[in-house]
Amino acid sequence: MAFGPVDIVIIGFPGNKFSGQIVPALQELVQNRTVRIIDLLFVIKDADGVVTTIEAADLDPVDGAAFLEIDVVQAGALNHEDADEVSEDLPLNSSALLVAFENSWAARFVQAVAEADGFVIDNIRIPAAVVAELVSE
Repeated sequence: MAFGPVDIVIIGFPGNKFSGQIVPALQELVQNRTVRIIDLLFVIKDADGVVTTIEAADLDPVDGAAFLEIDVVQAGALNHEDADEVSEDLPLNSSALLVAFENSWAARFVQAVAEADGFVIDNIRIPAAVVAELVSE
């Protein structure tokens, strides 16, 4: 079975605003087979700097209901080491959502490159905000 490359995106939120508003967009990407969600990890830093980590499976069924609908294929892939690394740069009274996802859209291309004895020399990602700024100029 061919796999696509895996990305980890870290999304910051002021306070604890895991409202689930981003879930429909994630679900659409999964349904279209653009990505597979490998894992989700929530990191919260309170006003005193105390860090709390919540795995997707441990979400409250009421408050985290939207996130519980996401098909996570390898719970625990993101761990406390990942949370510790993110929390170092996380401002007080803010939170972050780590989303690990496989770019399943690229699996066939990755397989074709390997079959052609090709290999990736580098991978460069330009953030959407940078692209938007460049296009608007």
